[in-house]
Amino acid sequence: MEDLVIVRGIVLKHSPTGDYDWVVTIFTSDRGKITAFARSARKPGSKLGGCVEPFCFGTFKLFASKTSYTIVEADIDNFFEGFRQNLEAAFYGTYLLELASYYTRENSEDVELLNLLYISLKALLNENIPNRLVRCIYELRTLAIEGEYPGIPQGRNLLEATQYSMDYIVKSPLEKLYSFTVKDEVLAQLIAVTDEYRKRFIDRPLKSLEMLEGI
Repeated sequence: MEDLVIVRGIVLKHSPTGDYDWVVTIFTSDRGKITAFARSARKPGSKLGGCVEPFCFGTFKLFASKTSYTIVEADIDNFFEGFRQNLEAAFYGTYLLELASYYTRENSEDVELLNLLYISLKALLNENIPNRLVRCIYELRTLAIEGEYPGIPQGRNLLEATQYSMDYIVKSPLEKLYSFTVKDEVLAQLIAVTDEYRKRFIDRPLKSLEMLEGI
């Protein structure tokens, strides 16, 4: 027996399956990461065709069977079309999606991480905030949300402004998270710290990171 399910979330990735279908990974607010089929979505004129692309954020109506989900309708609030005109931001955005996919689990509510992902993608399209800073903020706050943040590293001779920035990143309300910028020397230290933490806590290579480091 199939049940109708309505979820809010963002498409993390999709891949072709069968002749005309997509298999879609959606990060949802109350069910974590789920996989769903978008039947015939690769056919010309399909009503789902543009709604199951990576970055699409909105409401998805699904049929839930014992073994799978099937997308019936999608009402998209934000397609993040700005990434089509900004290739660098798109690379950064893809990395944020992959990192979210690494942390979120199926049937695990993670509203704060989903909200962080959404505002971080919007920040990448804000020309007043460097993409490298968005990446640092996203990585540090994700560690804090997931309970893995180890605190400010000791013995690194970090600038006071760097330590203040790290403390602000992990403690400030999400709506104020992207309300500041930093000087180049502070950003360089934040990048060094997040690189160190990523190598410590991420146990597998991230394909999007390899692409990001190549631009």
